[in-house]
Amino acid sequence: MKRLFFRLCVMVLMATVLTAGGLAWFAQTPVGLRQSPLDFTVEPGSSMRQVARQLVDAGIDVEPFLLVTLSRLTRQANAIKAGSYQIEKGVTSLQLLDKLSRGDTTQRDVALIEGWSFRQFRAALDRHPDLRHDSAGLSDAQVLERIGAAARHPEGLFFPDTYLFARQSSDLDVLRRAYRNQQRVLQREWEKRAGGLPYKDPYEALIMASIVEKETGLAADRPLVASVFVNRLRAGMLLQTDPTVIYGLGTAFDGNLRKRDLLADSAYNTYLRMGLPPTPISMPGVAAMRAALNPQATDYLYFVARGDGSSAFSRSLDEHNRAVARYIRKPSP
Repeated sequence: MKRLFFRLCVMVLMATVLTAGGLAWFAQTPVGLRQSPLDFTVEPGSSMRQVARQLVDAGIDVEPFLLVTLSRLTRQANAIKAGSYQIEKGVTSLQLLDKLSRGDTTQRDVALIEGWSFRQFRAALDRHPDLRHDSAGLSDAQVLERIGAAARHPEGLFFPDTYLFARQSSDLDVLRRAYRNQQRVLQREWEKRAGGLPYKDPYEALIMASIVEKETGLAADRPLVASVFVNRLRAGMLLQTDPTVIYGLGTAFDGNLRKRDLLADSAYNTYLRMGLPPTPISMPGVAAMRAALNPQATDYLYFVARGDGSSAFSRSLDEHNRAVARYIRKPSP
C-alpha cells in the first residue's frame, strides 16, 4: 500500500512538473499570427475566456485553454483592458497577456477644428474609418439626447481639439467628451470674465465667442474684434457681422454673400436684428472664449479686413469708410 501511494505521488509530481514545463514553454513561445502587424479588439466587459476566443477569431494562433490558465497563474485574468491592440511577429503568450493587462492599446485620433460648425464636426466623424458610427441616422436633437446634453441646439457646445480613441470606439463617445470639455472650459473662463459685460449668462458669451472665432483671421486681433462687438452691444447698435448671416443661410450659401442675403430677414441676420443671434454659429476655441469674456478695452466700433489676415479698427464711421476705401475699394491702377 505504501509503495502504491509512493508511486501515485511520483506520478502526480511528474504530471505537475510536465504541466508547469508545458505552461512555461507556452508562455515563452511566440504566438502565430495570420499577418504582421495584426490589429484586434478586446470588447468591453469580456471575460478572459471570451478574450481568448476573440484573439483566435482575430487570427492569433493561441490555445485558449492554456492562455486562460496562464492568465490565472499570473493573476492577469481579471486585469485585461478593453480596447484596440496591435501586435507584431515574435510576441509570446506572456508578452501578449502583459500588453492586454497594461491596456497598451493602439490609439487613433480625429481633429475637430476651431470655427467648424456642428455639421462639419459630424461629417469629420462620419468619414473616420476607425470610429463606430453610432450617430448615423440620428438627428442633432437625438445626438444631444444620447450624450446626455439637455440643450436643444448643438452649435457651439463641443470643444474643438484632437481626440484620441481606441479603434472602433463610438463616435458618440468622442462627441460626449467634446461636449463635456466645452462645458468645463466655458465655466472656467466665465468665472474669470471681466466685469460689466453685456451677457446674461455663459451661453451668450459662447455665442459671442463663436462670432469672434469666425471673424478673426489673426489671433492677436481676437480681443480687439471682441471689443468692437461688445461696444456695439453696449451702444445698442446692430452687430452687422457677415458670418451670422452666412450661418443662417445654411447649405444654401454658395460662397458668395449677396446684398439680397443681407436684406433677407432671419434670426441670424444681425444687419436687421438687434443683439446676439439665438445660438452660436461655430465651435469656438478657448482663445475666442477668452477674448469674448475679456475683450480689450477700446472705443472701436468698426473693423475691416486688410486682406492679409489682420484687421483695421476704427472709432467712427468716417474713419471706417476711409479704411474700407483703402483696403476693399482700392482704386484701379
